[in-house]
Amino acid sequence: MKPLIVANWKMNPQKLTEAKKLFDSIKKRIRRIKNIKVVICPPFVFLPILKSRMHNLKIGAQDCFWENPATGEGAYTGEVSPQMLRNLDVKYVIIGHSERRRYKKETNEMINKKIKAALSLGLKPIFCIGETGQDHNLTTTSSGSPFGQWAPKNRGQGLKVLNSQISKGLRGIKEKEAKKIIIAYEPIWAIGTGKPCDVNTVLSQSLIIRGVIKKMFSPALSGRIPILYGGSVTSENAAEFIIKAKMSGLLVGGASLKAREFSQIVKAVDRT
Repeated sequence: MKPLIVANWKMNPQKLTEAKKLFDSIKKRIRRIKNIKVVICPPFVFLPILKSRMHNLKIGAQDCFWENPATGEGAYTGEVSPQMLRNLDVKYVIIGHSERRRYKKETNEMINKKIKAALSLGLKPIFCIGETGQDHNLTTTSSGSPFGQWAPKNRGQGLKVLNSQISKGLRGIKEKEAKKIIIAYEPIWAIGTGKPCDVNTVLSQSLIIRGVIKKMFSPALSGRIPILYGGSVTSENAAEFIIKAKMSGLLVGGASLKAREFSQIVKAVDRT
């Protein structure tokens, strides 16, 4: 399975000209990369334009709504349906990102509905999970690694959070459908802080995640489901998450807005 690297542009950039320039620059810089799947998730308004410029890149969306997925119609101001995304040839959609959980008060139950709606239209959900710093009970460490200075002191509450997010987010989904899901582990305390999660902790958390999947579905799916890491990913630490933490790929935020840095991340993973 090829590693998957997903760029989450969030609410950036502000101009269409900037979006096209960034997209084209990334596309040019990684044009010779054949062994990595790269997905760009821009704001909704840029999807129709970037669709025609894909070439060696795929496009994804940052969210979708759950009501009336088959028709994509309804009185839901400000929402975007999975049907609309499919009509734009979008293949991937980020669901349950911590920022939406925080700012939009999205619950595990709402996220479950979105995942089901996306699956019903053939989209591949990138299902985000992750604990807060308070849940993780952080303490400083003097590891001296490129992964910053943060590591867990007591993971008990954090593991409960992950278990709840997964079990409720995937409730009622059949294994046949679950095979299309990608899980993105993003510890909230690492997002945008410049302090990525320690590689050994990421590996440990991924094993916990696979354990929950094994219990909910099967050992086969547990070993096969892709798990991405997100949270202060850079070109310096990207390869370590693939090699040492055995991640299936990466979900990149801020660094994906810098064409050179993002392409270096892709190339670093390609060399693993």
